[in-house]
Amino acid sequence: MWGNQKPQASQPATMNVPEPPAPIWKPTAVETKETAPSNDNLGPLKMPSGSTARLGTNLHVKGEISGNEDLHIDGSVEGLIQLEDHKLTVGASAKLTADVMAREVVIYGSIKGNLRARDRIEIKKDGSAVGDLTTTRIMIEDGAYFKGSIEIDRPASSNDTDLDKLSYSKAAAATPAHAIPPKSL
Repeated sequence: MWGNQKPQASQPATMNVPEPPAPIWKPTAVETKETAPSNDNLGPLKMPSGSTARLGTNLHVKGEISGNEDLHIDGSVEGLIQLEDHKLTVGASAKLTADVMAREVVIYGSIKGNLRARDRIEIKKDGSAVGDLTTTRIMIEDGAYFKGSIEIDRPASSNDTDLDKLSYSKAAAATPAHAIPPKSL
């Protein structure tokens, strides 16, 4: 019994290495269709009408900014800002040294420069504006700081102009030139 056994040849020792786990994500084949180029993607990118561009708190701009969309600034700007038909919002952390032309300007932060707004200018309670303002409407909240001059642009209507001319011409006609006494020196 014991002697009938054949000696086994020694085999090299192998390590049992476990198989790597199966990947959790397996890529799948994606079917794509080739289409002709669309004309929809040509031309400038159109932003939704309610969109507002933003300059963040860590952005510092020197130069001229102009555009065709509303702009909210939280950083600092030195130069000229032209947003003729759009709104400029000066955020609470913003510091502007700039001349501004826009449809509407709302100030929560600080601005030094001349502002011209076609519609209105608002200086909020913690806002600060130093410079000359020209607008049709102005609102300065209690607690706001303002130093400068304000010029209110009244919308020119033909009726107002005609009435002014009419009253001036009536006054001139009612007072003949010979009736005005000469000034003595």
